[in-house]
Amino acid sequence: MSATTTVDSVLKEGNTAVITGASSGIGRAMAITCASKGMTVWMVDVDQKELEVAKELATKAETAQSQSSTSATTSIHTYTPHHQVETRVVDVSDCDAMMSLADEVYSNGGNCHFLMNNAGVSKGGGPLTDMKTVTFTMSINTYGPIHGCLAFVPKMKESKQPGIIVNTGSKQGITMPPGNLTYNMSKAALKCYTEGLEHDLRNSDDSKHLKAALLIPGWVNTSIMLKTVRQEKVEKGEEFDPSTVFFHEDKPASGAWMPQQVVDFLMEELDKGRFYIVCPDNDVDRETDNLRMTWTMQDITQDRPPLSRWHPDYKEKFQDFVMTNTTQ
Repeated sequence: MSATTTVDSVLKEGNTAVITGASSGIGRAMAITCASKGMTVWMVDVDQKELEVAKELATKAETAQSQSSTSATTSIHTYTPHHQVETRVVDVSDCDAMMSLADEVYSNGGNCHFLMNNAGVSKGGGPLTDMKTVTFTMSINTYGPIHGCLAFVPKMKESKQPGIIVNTGSKQGITMPPGNLTYNMSKAALKCYTEGLEHDLRNSDDSKHLKAALLIPGWVNTSIMLKTVRQEKVEKGEEFDPSTVFFHEDKPASGAWMPQQVVDFLMEELDKGRFYIVCPDNDVDRETDNLRMTWTMQDITQDRPPLSRWHPDYKEKFQDFVMTNTTQ
């Protein structure tokens, strides 16, 4: 991160954040955090009902910040808040809609200092998944963040003000566990794009005030699975019972982090100048994550079968590799 682009220079009172996937999970937690810092927050999602609930929470955080700032001023000065919480129902897979959103955010002297492309879906399948599903997942998980960057980054460049772009990836886009290849593909492509974006920003004279980062959550108690299952039930005309979903924000798993923990860790890592924000969770520490990623990359350099971690001839070798190289 450049000397002028720090977390404190971006996430501060009077600045503006735009967050997609803001109705729940990490996006909602990030929106509440930004509002609590006195920022104008644009919360973007397709789930209007949950978006309004999330707005209430963010507004409460914003109100508390305003009251704190007001009480901190002297009688000589009048405190006038310049921040608010806005919600917009926008489909991130629609590039034109994202362009229109950016135009609205920047109208009347507006700006964007923190862009978080966080909207995502978990729907997918194996290598023979139908193209409708593949296109749907890629359009949100991969093209959604690209659309966000196309809409906002040129304007962020022109503003010359410090800014941070965070794209939410996944460990599954790096270690590629079998089970949901479509999802893995979408997050692997986003990793590739975000790496290229950061390279371009740091090497272009007109964008050295900007910084990109790839958020790589671990296991998190979000509603991404709940929403996917709910939508599938709706499409089939079946009744949806939230209790049948393994975990979500209102039914947290003990091994998973809560969304606010991810946001807190994100800000700590951004402060350290990190690009890859690899989050641990309550089940897996960073060292184990690093060993899993190293093994995955060595499938190529050591000429092993792909996804050898799950190959019957290599499963024990992988376990030995982790045990041998674990320092704790």
